[in-house]
Amino acid sequence: MTIPLYDRASEASRYINAKTRGRNPRLAIILGSGLGGVAEAIADAIDIPYPEIPHFVSSTVEGHDGKLLIGTCGGIEIVAMKGRFHFYEGYSMEEVTLPVRVFSLMGIRSLIITNAAGGGSSHLTPGTLMVIKDHINLMGDNPLRGSNDERFGTRFPDMTSIYTPAYIDAAHEVARDAGTTLANGVYVGLRGPSYETPAEVRMMAKMGGDALGMSTVPEAIVARHCGMKVLAISCITNSAAGLNREEIKHQEVMEVGERAGRTLSSLIIQLIPRLLALDAEVV
Repeated sequence: MTIPLYDRASEASRYINAKTRGRNPRLAIILGSGLGGVAEAIADAIDIPYPEIPHFVSSTVEGHDGKLLIGTCGGIEIVAMKGRFHFYEGYSMEEVTLPVRVFSLMGIRSLIITNAAGGGSSHLTPGTLMVIKDHINLMGDNPLRGSNDERFGTRFPDMTSIYTPAYIDAAHEVARDAGTTLANGVYVGLRGPSYETPAEVRMMAKMGGDALGMSTVPEAIVARHCGMKVLAISCITNSAAGLNREEIKHQEVMEVGERAGRTLSSLIIQLIPRLLALDAEVV
């Protein structure tokens, strides 16, 4: 018999809470390929491998360690996913997004999502950091499909401001103070795992897509459904197919992500207290 989604998320949250030793994470971060620098800045971290957590699946992709980290960053208690689950790994949308629902049940209301993405616009060169202002879901599925449990959120959640405007403004302000420029753009979520063809890249550019990737969209939708505030930043690791003559290689994507990830990690560490201060002002 299939265990209801809410019960699965509740069991996982209870397990994690039992491991936190009294800590109370206020913000969650999902770290993408090669973007583990934030993890190194988490003080006194508790590691929980995904296979130990009830109903969590395992990350099978190079560059995704597959563990949950709970500790302090910038004086704030946080939880970070070092590695995520992808739809292209064969997992269901429920499995991919279960961690976000678990964070929600843990009382977390702020989520930062990072990813490695291809630049579909000429101004998004490798190494650029792009704040996601909106997305286009071309994954052929929606994580809210199926029966809806009102304890998570409403049946038809509004997606007008899925990426919180105040968080986007804060990210740009922190970047400017640090002498870094962030681009803004629309992220296109794709099923993967194959990279896009040149014709597909041209089509998505005409649709208004700037960066192309294989994650983030399901997690952002579920976070919005659960009433969480979201900031998402893409690390542009390569030019999309057809924008130059070179083949796209995963190892090179990882290397660029690691270099740019150091800058992104520094920004996120400075952003964490700023985002929570914004929430306190609203309250």
